[in-house]
Order: sequence, then C-alpha cells, then structure tokens
Amino acid sequence: MGDINYYANIIEDCIRDLGLDPVQMRGELEGQWNLKRGSASVYVDLWRSDTSKQIYFQLLAPVVGVPPTNREQFFHELLQINHTLYGVAFSVKDNYAYIKMIREAEGLDKSEASAMIERIGYYADLYDDRLREKYFGR
Repeated sequence: MGDINYYANIIEDCIRDLGLDPVQMRGELEGQWNLKRGSASVYVDLWRSDTSKQIYFQLLAPVVGVPPTNREQFFHELLQINHTLYGVAFSVKDNYAYIKMIREAEGLDKSEASAMIERIGYYADLYDDRLREKYFGR
C-alpha cells in the first residue's frame, strides 16, 4: 500500500518550492499542512484509510459560506463553475462551500502534487472574493 512518509516528503518538497518552510506549515495532526494563497486558505491532508489501508491525498480550500438568500442561484453558479474547473470541484458541507480534490496517493509524483496545490490555491483565491462580493456584498 506504500509508505506514507514517501508521499509526505513529496508534499513537503512542493511546499518548499513555494518558498515556505513545511515544518512551519504543518497542522495539528501528522499529515496535515495549512497553506495560504492570497486571501484563501488551502488545507493539505495525507492519511491512510483505516478500512481500505489506502493512502489518500486531499486538498481542501474553504471559499465562502452558503448565503441565506439566493441559495438556488448560488448552488447553480457553483455547478456552472465546476464545469470550467480542472481536476477540482466545489463541494458544500455544513453550510460552507469548498473547493476540493482527493485522490489515492499511489503514483503521485512531485510534479502532479505541485500542480494540484497551485491549482486549488489559484481557484480558491479567485472565487472567494468574487462569490463573497456577489452574495454577501463584501
């Protein structure tokens, strides 16, 4: 099933390439890193599933809360945006919209991990301000 430390080293190399200290970016739990891209947060997670024993690589970026009004329009817009995104998608959990990607870590290389981190950071930073302004006026 692979060595989780191998994939953690790939992720930390990607973080280093961003000019950041991966040790400083580590989260509370092993296999977590907390990054920023402009005004957006990007959470990087690497873990082994208890049930399948597979190692998973996930990127999650909180974008904006679900508005109390115009919800149907908001959800429709997220679906329309999803159609234009590459390798990531909007999801909604607990009344908050996120941009997310998840995959098995097996076969992950530095080039792909770096591209995913860059991509999700770019999209989150692009859409957090746009959607907040449109649906919350700030």
